[in-house]
Amino acid sequence: MTYEETLNWMFSQLPMYQKIGKTAFKKDLTNILAFAKELDNPEKKFKSIHVGGTNGKGSTSHMLASILQEVGYKVGLYTSPHLKSFTERIRLNGVEIPKEKVTSFIHKHKEFLENQKLSFFEMTVGLAFDYFADENVEIAIIEVGLGGRLDSTNIITPEVSVITNIGLDHTQFLGETLPEIAFEKAGIIKNNIPVIIGEKQAEVVAVFKKKAKECHSEIFFASDDQHPYKTDLLGDYQKSNTKTVVAAIQQLKGFQVSKEDIVNGLLNVVKNTNLKGRWQILQEHPKVIADTAHNKEGLEIVLQQLKKEKYNQLHIVLGVVSDKKLEEVFPLFPKSATYYFCKPDIPRGMSEKILKEAAYKYHLIGNSFDSVNQAFEMAKRRAGNEDVVYVGGSTFVVAEIL
Repeated sequence: MTYEETLNWMFSQLPMYQKIGKTAFKKDLTNILAFAKELDNPEKKFKSIHVGGTNGKGSTSHMLASILQEVGYKVGLYTSPHLKSFTERIRLNGVEIPKEKVTSFIHKHKEFLENQKLSFFEMTVGLAFDYFADENVEIAIIEVGLGGRLDSTNIITPEVSVITNIGLDHTQFLGETLPEIAFEKAGIIKNNIPVIIGEKQAEVVAVFKKKAKECHSEIFFASDDQHPYKTDLLGDYQKSNTKTVVAAIQQLKGFQVSKEDIVNGLLNVVKNTNLKGRWQILQEHPKVIADTAHNKEGLEIVLQQLKKEKYNQLHIVLGVVSDKKLEEVFPLFPKSATYYFCKPDIPRGMSEKILKEAAYKYHLIGNSFDSVNQAFEMAKRRAGNEDVVYVGGSTFVVAEIL
């Protein structure tokens, strides 16, 4: 199979949360453990940091990788979902996995994958771990896909576990309350492995402390630190991520990281790891900002930051996925903006017409468009030089315009 055929096979044959939602969610680790055994347990052949949480885990993972790259270590980075290309999910010192590695890996294990009925996510995790082991990475930063306890990445024993924060996202799998979700995320805490909690949230502190105690793990709350570091990742929400990252690096034993490495690593995240879509400014006149924030907690911070921008008129290109709880996020959006409603080009994208109608009840007014690009082009055409165009609501909306 060619690379394109391989990807199509991976995407089509197998349930994938990104495309279809809830039915792709696995309730145990049987599959990934069987696959790891088939691959001769690559997850035991490299050191790692495990990064979970609701918001900020992608940025946090990239920052950690960037700092360790600054020191000169060979660093693997596994994140999801991808924005433009599948290979973004698996990187070595910021460079995406070669397409031929993806093709040959799937070809080699296709029979096992079919017989075992592995999900898209499970096979991707197997591919990442196998690649990192083959390449002899000195450390890999592994971002949790969904939840923690039952996530396919949770077969590693990391040097440090990181949980950024807890918000109400993916409630159909993880529970309807913050403590229920925290319980799932706390599933990545391992015996005698230090854990960093990014934000100290009153509702969930007890959940984390209980789990850490059961596991005899030291627990640290990064938000207690009063020294924010600067980073090249724009976005006010990165302040708490930098504290989390520095706390994680401080607990990382056996790696020599200087203060200078931390400072430089945080200032060169985009250059070192090629991260996209986090308060990314695409042009200046009119100013176009794209951000992948898509749940209540993430959008709250981003829309607060948007208020600080100076403009004559604000244009918002907005699309979401169909399981989005609009009653939670719509009250956060400014009524004075002009809206361009669109549907991200995936099966679980919400219809732009439904989105427009729902928005109207919250006095968010605008037109609907057949595609994200049509909406984006119209917003740019209508925007004056001193206006701001914001593109967001979903990772998939941002991906289509980058």
